[in-house]
Amino acid sequence: MESDLDRLIDTAVALIPKDSIIYRMIADIREWRERESDWRKARELLAAEYGYDKYGGNCHIVPNHGLIILSLLYSEDSFQKSQMIVNTAGWDTDCNAANVGCIMGIKNGLEGIDAGADFRTPVADRLYIPTADGGRAISDAVIETYHIVNIGRALAGLDPVAPKDGARFHFNLPGAVQGFVPEDSSEVQGTTKVYNVEGYSREGTRSLAIEYNHVAPGRPARAATATFVPESAIEMPGYQLLASPTLYPSQQVKARIVADEQITGEATCQLYIRVYNDQDRLTPVYGPAVHLIPGVEHEFQWTIPDTGGYPIAEIGVEVSSTSRADGRIYLDYFTWGNTPTTVFRRPDAGGKMWLRAWVNGVSEVYTGADMYRLIQNEGTGLLIQGMREWTDYQVTTKVTPHLAKSAGIAVRVQGMKRYYALLLTTEGKIQLVKALDDTTVLASQDLAWEYGQTYELSLEVVGNRLRGWVAGELVFTYEDTDGPLTEGAIALVCEEGRVAVDSVALTAVEA
Repeated sequence: MESDLDRLIDTAVALIPKDSIIYRMIADIREWRERESDWRKARELLAAEYGYDKYGGNCHIVPNHGLIILSLLYSEDSFQKSQMIVNTAGWDTDCNAANVGCIMGIKNGLEGIDAGADFRTPVADRLYIPTADGGRAISDAVIETYHIVNIGRALAGLDPVAPKDGARFHFNLPGAVQGFVPEDSSEVQGTTKVYNVEGYSREGTRSLAIEYNHVAPGRPARAATATFVPESAIEMPGYQLLASPTLYPSQQVKARIVADEQITGEATCQLYIRVYNDQDRLTPVYGPAVHLIPGVEHEFQWTIPDTGGYPIAEIGVEVSSTSRADGRIYLDYFTWGNTPTTVFRRPDAGGKMWLRAWVNGVSEVYTGADMYRLIQNEGTGLLIQGMREWTDYQVTTKVTPHLAKSAGIAVRVQGMKRYYALLLTTEGKIQLVKALDDTTVLASQDLAWEYGQTYELSLEVVGNRLRGWVAGELVFTYEDTDGPLTEGAIALVCEEGRVAVDSVALTAVEA
């Protein structure tokens, strides 16, 4: 009897050329399944006919694809069993398990994932995405779900959906914790649990419960979510996490909590961030606090203070007490504003994570006598920091070109090939350019600049209007009416050569 998975595979196979290896392999695996009930024996047949010894490279698509099909067909329509098979079978387990999990997750939904071993709690919705658009790198399953949903709605001519007035963390999907996990340090271990619950929301349907137990002096409860590269991911051989922070000084954080009716003891709830220091370790910085009263809600507002150039790695909630306290608070939402006003600079005490906050798209980047020294061997390189949510702002820095074909600053950066830039060029010009796959010069004029000399450049973008300055003198005003870039990060630009750059000032501008 043909299963749902068989019908799903039939649909996919219909798109595959009949004379291809993949087509033949799928047919073979289906035949083996008909006569052999043990997936292990089918795996032996697959290895003998289509194994890694037959196909070159590290992780060839043919044997990997074979394990995906085998795991699906032998799974008995179980997410849990499909994961057991694909991981036990070996070979390229990370990629194969992800592909099988994606297919089975879409097909059977949350009920299928939750039907056995707890896959969701350890992951806590966290996603680290490899992308030159570094502000998208630290994400979670809920954020990405709404990105995908809203792409579909845009294609259908519908307005986007944004629960709880567009809050970054809204917890409005079943089981959603959006990266919030209890701190695992010896100081607080065992005091905290987090889970999703219905209710306790002003504008939505669900909230994040933060349960605290046996909180006492020196034993607070803490739950936080990452805003930058976590300590555990600083060293990742072969798979280094490139990311920009999602939270910056001057941004205003807003969060709403509701205290449970059954809390016991005297307790205080406080927001906090953890910031990298000169030893590349996390240091807490505390924000506003409120005394918890049973059943009472509170909305926090906190303007993130200057961190001395160090990146913010996480943000969270702490519950503390001067005597034993137990209970729950419900986090309705946690969010912050768009573009910050801040300065990107080397911290006085050193460390390396401040430089890691820039997504490195150049051949080499150093810091020494110069705040930033960029070297690009071929083509155009970018050193990028910031978020897609940044819209209207001005960026200012001092640039010293050394044998560079062009050098300058960029705004509304959406990866390596999408941005506006203000550039000094070897032709003795200052240019305003737009990169949207190809590069277009929007405006250009002569400027008798010299190598080794320092020039202050400023580029402002508000709506579709760009303005550029050199040494405080306005040189360009341009309105882009041809598919303008509407949002994005900032970048330092170097084309084939070397350039030194000073600290970078970012200023939010009202439209």
